Amino acid sequence: MIKQLAHVNIVASDLAACEAFYCGILGMEKAFEFLKDGELFGFYLKAGANTFIEVFAESQPPVTDRLPIKHLCLEVDDLDEVIRVVRGKGWPISDKKLGCDNAWQSWIADPSGVQIELHQYTPQSSHFTGEPCIVDW
Repeated sequence: MIKQLAHVNIVASDLAACEAFYCGILGMEKAFEFLKDGELFGFYLKAGANTFIEVFAESQPPVTDRLPIKHLCLEVDDLDEVIRVVRGKGWPISDKKLGCDNAWQSWIADPSGVQIELHQYTPQSSHFTGEPCIVDW
């Protein structure tokens, strides 16, 4: 019944800063915009295949300790290159580490505080092997 994830919605108190982060820092492409009363209200970001991140303006920043979504995860081809590019643009990003699922990961936050895991699979990733992930955190 379910084909794939279509989109995830996040809110931004500053749409311009959010667009600068996702498009300028992470290199994503804007798919289209939402207009309300002739003003920009939000936009869709292409996240590969037919998946998107939907961003809507909200005047108040979200209360991060009560968000039902802890983070979103974006798959990348070359995590080392992504880290190099992001740091070259002056944005903070964590060092790469191998997760307990045998996939490489690094962490970054958007201007509204949305936590983003950048994820690179390995041939040994539990996602492919089906092996259990022994949680170490």
